[in-house]
Amino acid sequence: MRVVGAFRDSYGMEPAGVWHAPGRVNLIGEHTDYNDGFVLPFALPWGVTAAVSPREDGVIRLRSLQADEPVTLATPDEAEGWARYVAGVFWALREAGREQGQQEGQGQGQGQGRPVGGADVVIDGDLPQGAGLSSSAALEVVVATALNELYGLGLTKMEIALAAQKAENDFVGMPCGIMDQAASSLGEEGKALFLDCRSLGTRNIPFDLASHGLQLLIINTGVHHELADGQYARRRKDCENAAKRLGVDALRDVTDLAGALAKLSGDERRRTQHVVTENHRVEAVIGLLRAGAVREIGALLNASHLSLRDQFEVSCAELDVAVESAVRGGARGARMTGGGFGGSAIALVADDRVESVRESVAGAYAERGWATPEIYPATPAEGARRLL
Repeated sequence: MRVVGAFRDSYGMEPAGVWHAPGRVNLIGEHTDYNDGFVLPFALPWGVTAAVSPREDGVIRLRSLQADEPVTLATPDEAEGWARYVAGVFWALREAGREQGQQEGQGQGQGQGRPVGGADVVIDGDLPQGAGLSSSAALEVVVATALNELYGLGLTKMEIALAAQKAENDFVGMPCGIMDQAASSLGEEGKALFLDCRSLGTRNIPFDLASHGLQLLIINTGVHHELADGQYARRRKDCENAAKRLGVDALRDVTDLAGALAKLSGDERRRTQHVVTENHRVEAVIGLLRAGAVREIGALLNASHLSLRDQFEVSCAELDVAVESAVRGGARGARMTGGGFGGSAIALVADDRVESVRESVAGAYAERGWATPEIYPATPAEGARRLL
């Protein structure tokens, strides 16, 4: 394991342990998580591996095998770039420890292990670059999982996900929902994770494609459009404004869609239509999966993409071409996945149509002078765990 050798070379000792946290792909339920809605992601076979040892002096030493220079931080606030995702986890866990200590001082709480100090960390990742498969969440979750064990914090997998989300929301400044971190932390092999983003209730839904003669292909466009900068936060604000106008806590609470749309206009109307119908699509996909009708979810994937393209307006030309050419090549359904404006699409494909889909997508990209996207099958994998 090269992360162990790199740790030894960097710090002159063996790591206390090695942990892994996966990236995720979202089967359906896009931009619903921060609307208290429903999502159905699963953990991927690829992710981030971290070799870690604790330090009592509070110093954080970081090395990534995907970055040029090591980083040493006396405090999390000194971090820049990718290191902020790691430093944010230390910050979030230390903040939680302080809050726990205050509660105990007032006669509340059960204790939370010893305070989170520093650590020596070496990170290695094998998620495809630019694919939108949540490398940041995997990085946060693997560090939180390691620190939870090394410092005896006693956190559940969901609490680890929440700490990772807090790091990204409040330290990095990205207002993401809980889906990515939850999928990375709680994923199970062979299953998709149904998550109610309000109650944080979860159910693992069997998603055995091979037994149905199917594959789920990830089509990595490899593109990221700069117009996405700030667009995620704008979409979230549109949803919050729409909910306020409708007098509900979140768009998840809209039960009369036609009545709600009659009260809204412009962006708020379009965002609401997507979120409400996307929640219904998640529930419909779960119903089909539980009934063993895996092949029938394709139409719902298609509908999700059209809604993301036209109502939520987060697709782009490369994603649209990937989806349309995959369906033209024989996919049972396809859609963009992730935040949008680039990244990846997914396609549900019968085993005997995989090559046809690959050729169709490659041909459509070649016609436009675009680089051929990487295409690879994805299967549900186990969530965050200790390796050594």
